[in-house]
Amino acid sequence: MKPLKKGYKMDTGLERKFHRFDADLVVSDAKDGTVIEGYASLFGACDQGNDVVTKGAYAESLKRLIAEKRSVKMLWQHDPTQPIGIWDEVREDARGLYVKGRLLDSVGKGREAAALIAAGAIDGLSIGYRTVRAAKNKKGQRLLTELELWEVSLVTFPMLPSARVAAKGDSPDTDMLRELAAAFEDARRELARD
Repeated sequence: MKPLKKGYKMDTGLERKFHRFDADLVVSDAKDGTVIEGYASLFGACDQGNDVVTKGAYAESLKRLIAEKRSVKMLWQHDPTQPIGIWDEVREDARGLYVKGRLLDSVGKGREAAALIAAGAIDGLSIGYRTVRAAKNKKGQRLLTELELWEVSLVTFPMLPSARVAAKGDSPDTDMLRELAAAFEDARRELARD
């Protein structure tokens, strides 16, 4: 394999799709860590990148992972050098991609993530995946019909700001979050072109 020229990045085909924890997110303590569960992806929701994940998009990938006795990784901010826990359950249902797992107290970033979630500073999930099949619809949206799921990360800035965790009485500034998410997506696309 030829080395890359200075300043060039290797394209692995890995994409990321962000989603805020929704009202159904459950966080609880367990003997061996903090348990979190909720949806990492919602079917039919258009995100800031103009992508829509369709029902069944993860099915083949999840079957393959089970057959190969592999698992979806739980990462901190998509950093492959920082696993922070274990997803014990990853499955599709009628609503989207449901995940349930444990932040590991024995890992420094796992403890940090648990504290940030409890304080409300982190409220996002993001999937890392490779697109297998997609098509454009009449609205110009990219319909993601088959994805190879690699990981689900806890993140600061998810792509679907409309679904989020907020304390009782809080009204999140979703316009500001949308603008911020769009700015990050624009920067990511610009970097991907280099």
